[in-house]
Amino acid sequence: MLTLLFDGLAYGMLLFVLSCGLAVTLGLMNFINLAHGAFAMAGGYVTVILTNRWGVPFLFSLPVAFLVTAAVGALLEKTLYSRLYDKTHLDQVLFSIGLVFIAVAGIDYLMGSQQQILNLPDFLKGRVEILGTGIGVYRAFLVAVCSVLALALQLVLARTRFGSRLRASVDDRRVARGVGIRVNTIFAVTFAVGSGLAGLGGALGAEILGLDPTFPLKFMVYFLIVVSVGGTSSMTGPLVASILLGVADVLGKYHVPSLGGFIMYIVLVAVLVVRPNGIFSRAG
Repeated sequence: MLTLLFDGLAYGMLLFVLSCGLAVTLGLMNFINLAHGAFAMAGGYVTVILTNRWGVPFLFSLPVAFLVTAAVGALLEKTLYSRLYDKTHLDQVLFSIGLVFIAVAGIDYLMGSQQQILNLPDFLKGRVEILGTGIGVYRAFLVAVCSVLALALQLVLARTRFGSRLRASVDDRRVARGVGIRVNTIFAVTFAVGSGLAGLGGALGAEILGLDPTFPLKFMVYFLIVVSVGGTSSMTGPLVASILLGVADVLGKYHVPSLGGFIMYIVLVAVLVVRPNGIFSRAG
């Protein structure tokens, strides 16, 4: 049971890193970016190419995946996304889902449709026994890395001047511009960081979740479930929701395999019946 709980915790933390960028763009920028999974897929492919083909150490490939996807996100934000900030949510959904299909077709053409296998370094393979509990080394690494990222994100958004300027820009752009806040720059940096976090999550999750051109379509609903269950008022909600969903999914697939991935949807419905705006939400 402890092993399953730890595996569920690792899976949940991975879901958080994959989804936190969407929580930022949807919750703090009020932009529905269904192409979020495409950035995660891009980070995964960058890591696979660097480690498997070019022999770059895995730990070095992680920041590269973040930087590459952040740069792509910044470029797309400047040229495409910024034009849709004032459009309706339907326009944003149609635009971003179109980007998903373009990304899927492009990766399938360039890399092929086969599943990509990530070669982890030897020190991240295997399991260790701690107090009689078998713990996967790579899953422990995921928990450590994702915990640091979660803490850093919460501190940046809640305790820094950038976080306060971002919240002010979202609440009232005109007033924010009036007091000297560079709203366009704030949004561009936020979108780039969210895209980079998605790429980092894709790089970290390539070994557990698998990686192929259909990745954005397979996990798009998972990202939306995390944000819906957790709420979008802070990073605490998606973090708690990710852990809850990860543990429920692992335990459900082990004890009730006939339900399979349906466990997540049961948790989603149960939470939204009690808290329609998510576990952590703010009025308005």
